[in-house]
Amino acid sequence: MTSTPSHAPSTSIRPAVFSRLSAMMLLQFMTYGAWWATLGLVLTTYGMASIVGVAYSLAAIGAMVSPLVIGAVADRFFSSQKVLAVLSAVSGLLLFALPPLIESGQTGLLLVVVFIYMLFFQPTISISNSIAFAHVPNQSNAFAYIRAFGTAGWIIIGLVIGQSGLSASTAIFTLAAVISLVLAVYALTLPNTPPPARGKRFAWGDVIGVGAFRLFRQRSFVVLVICLLLAAIPISIYNSYGSTYLDAVGIPNVASFMTIGQITEVLALLLIPLVLRRFTMKVVLMTGLVAWVVRSIALLMMTGGNIGLAVVVVALHGICSDFLTLAAFMFVDSIAKAQMRAQAQALVFFIAFGLGNAIGSLVAGELFNTFVGTSTDVLAWQPLWYIVGGLMLIAAVIMGLFFTSSSHGRTETGSIGAIAPKTQARRQRAAQ
Repeated sequence: MTSTPSHAPSTSIRPAVFSRLSAMMLLQFMTYGAWWATLGLVLTTYGMASIVGVAYSLAAIGAMVSPLVIGAVADRFFSSQKVLAVLSAVSGLLLFALPPLIESGQTGLLLVVVFIYMLFFQPTISISNSIAFAHVPNQSNAFAYIRAFGTAGWIIIGLVIGQSGLSASTAIFTLAAVISLVLAVYALTLPNTPPPARGKRFAWGDVIGVGAFRLFRQRSFVVLVICLLLAAIPISIYNSYGSTYLDAVGIPNVASFMTIGQITEVLALLLIPLVLRRFTMKVVLMTGLVAWVVRSIALLMMTGGNIGLAVVVVALHGICSDFLTLAAFMFVDSIAKAQMRAQAQALVFFIAFGLGNAIGSLVAGELFNTFVGTSTDVLAWQPLWYIVGGLMLIAAVIMGLFFTSSSHGRTETGSIGAIAPKTQARRQRAAQ
């Protein structure tokens, strides 16, 4: 019997590193959750309902413009934790400016500040992912557990704001600003994450993330991009109008129902590593797409206000979200070379939350105005849910036919277990 070499790389993450990265995610999403969920409510309360859509669309624009540029900087010139610290500090200071602008009704200047804030804030999400992935050992699924603390942070801050009666108050921006500054200081204490491409000759193409575009040479990445863009429209329809539909069909306490989704998201994050022990990343991604089809069916069936179906619709959030978007980040990290990993994370963020959200929001708005508009007939919503289910089914078929677990980069021995464990074991025995 051949023993495992003593120099074999460890597949477990050190507890101290795990706790520090988990705290980073907790603070990151507390900052995000403090203002995102009730931004529209605050603006409406202060008579700015007409700019709610514009304010939210700036998030998509920010995700399209800045993460790739910041990714190139993080990959080449500065340690990622220092980039996160600077971005968090600047975005925190900008948040302090929002309450007086809202209270004084300066809509023009408010939108300008919101846009600048988004340019600094949006890259922090992909940078946080890059830092976490950099310290997660190969063949470890610890990232999913680390990311679960992000969702926990969102839930915690949501409960704090809700129980404090601050949902419609400008105080949410002050609270988010304080947390952002705490994250800025804390980021400087994180494990050092040096730029993987330091010393490499600079090219202007790096500023727009050309290096990460090499991923398009891999068929599975192209398939993933196509599926993410197809999924963007259904996701935007549900995110924008799902709660409105639940209210329209007579579901009471919609806000309470929506918290079920955050709880199931934590459970889904914990479930992903267990699924990846037995199945490939393809199975995880397809599960996320099929879950959306099931959700659309439930939405179509609940025109009478069925409470049980409402619970199903909201509870599917964990699988619909994590088994698709989070899994996409994990897959891309596994196929990207070390020197362009930050740009690769930024590219996926750009596609899913920038370009995808921009296209999805525009199309969702047009579809809503076309089929629902001011109608009070719940049957008017039916075409929207047929579109949601149809597009997700098409994406699932494309994924099933053309996506394969790549053997490039870190996938074969990487953090997502792209090759089934039994196959890995056979290869190890053959090598011995």
